[in-house]
Amino acid sequence: MTALVATTRSFDRPVRLLFVNQFSINIGFYMLMPYLAAHLSGELGLAAWLVGLVLGARNLSQQGMFLVGGYLADRLGCKPLIVAGCLLRTVGFALLGVASSLPALLVASAATGLAGALFNPAVRAYLAAEAAERRVEAFAAFNVYYQAGILAGPLVGLLLTGVSFRLTCAVAASIFTVLSVLQLLALPNRPPAPSASATRSVRADWAVVARNRTFLLFAGAMSASYVLSFQIYLALPLHLRQVVGDGAPATAAITAVFVVSGLVAILGQLRLTAWCRRRWDSRRAIVAGVAVMGLAFVPLLVTAAPPLRADPLDATTAGLGDYLVAFATAVLTAALLTLGTAIAYPFEMDTVVVLARDRLVATHYGLYNSVAGVGITLGNLAAGAAFDGAAQAPVLPWVLLVATGLVSAAAIHAVTGRRPATSDSRDGTATGAESRPSSEVSVERS
Repeated sequence: MTALVATTRSFDRPVRLLFVNQFSINIGFYMLMPYLAAHLSGELGLAAWLVGLVLGARNLSQQGMFLVGGYLADRLGCKPLIVAGCLLRTVGFALLGVASSLPALLVASAATGLAGALFNPAVRAYLAAEAAERRVEAFAAFNVYYQAGILAGPLVGLLLTGVSFRLTCAVAASIFTVLSVLQLLALPNRPPAPSASATRSVRADWAVVARNRTFLLFAGAMSASYVLSFQIYLALPLHLRQVVGDGAPATAAITAVFVVSGLVAILGQLRLTAWCRRRWDSRRAIVAGVAVMGLAFVPLLVTAAPPLRADPLDATTAGLGDYLVAFATAVLTAALLTLGTAIAYPFEMDTVVVLARDRLVATHYGLYNSVAGVGITLGNLAAGAAFDGAAQAPVLPWVLLVATGLVSAAAIHAVTGRRPATSDSRDGTATGAESRPSSEVSVERS
């Protein structure tokens, strides 16, 4: 904690404000969203497919609009998009607390997703520009605040939802109202990106990103890492419920997995990033981090869970051994997944800026988030199908996930090692990679 405070104080006020902003955003989001499905199906009595539709509306609006949100941040400046996103999420969360009809719920859910698409790329682009050559260090601290919000949010939400879901929505909306006012008054304006000139067409600007082949390949290769990290919410809970059923033991184990994941990031991120910076360049750090994420599933592969039983085990003496093995391997996997993410994340965010060549950075972040979202969707479909086949081949999900991590690491190594070209005749810009002490990644300017 002392290291986090010292690191935070070493940055200027705008960066410190963005740290607080992200911590508060995640508290507000995660105090509400984990309990939304239960509210929709329980208090409002919606059918399961309608619950999925409402939740899907949020994800679709966010993933589908990341590129637009990032581009607007480059065109208009990051601050207006950050403030607008917080205001829109205020409206969305307030509406979720009072809406009971399906159209109103869909509008509220879509609004919360669009809000994320507005402020997420803008926050990262603003942080990257403000931190300058300290980008890696800034994103390391940013991830600590990010994970702390994820850890604290559900705990706060559990207390509030115990009173009423409407109270949870009201508090979450209040948090975003305060954030909106705070950033409107205290966050300095940054001018729009020089490369997003009003004299250029939207098509011309987007073509700059679309022609950046190395960036697109990097985003595609890195999307696999997001599939792996998401398995804390998919594969690990499925695994635990497969072994011990849906009772209190499984709930306790899943909670422990989330807590361990959060604590590893909060307590280890800054030291780990400093250790990596002393020994590796960005390329090696990202490859190592993604490889660790893939290898995180080896414990589950070794102890491959038996097929789902008609009478799931509980934590009685008869099933205690299976319960302990399942719990230990799930916690170990979660810790290793978070460790790999902590290794890669700061260098990954820095590399996006390097590959963007400081041009349309928010747009690049927006497209990067969209590619990751598509990867998560496709990856989760594959993981779910693998679990469906686990009755015949219990090792199948874990083999698939280990292979995904190792193939992704190899692809990232290949992509970031591509030799730079000399020029791009289409826009007249040089295509060689500039030397950057914080990254040392070869990029092709295309």
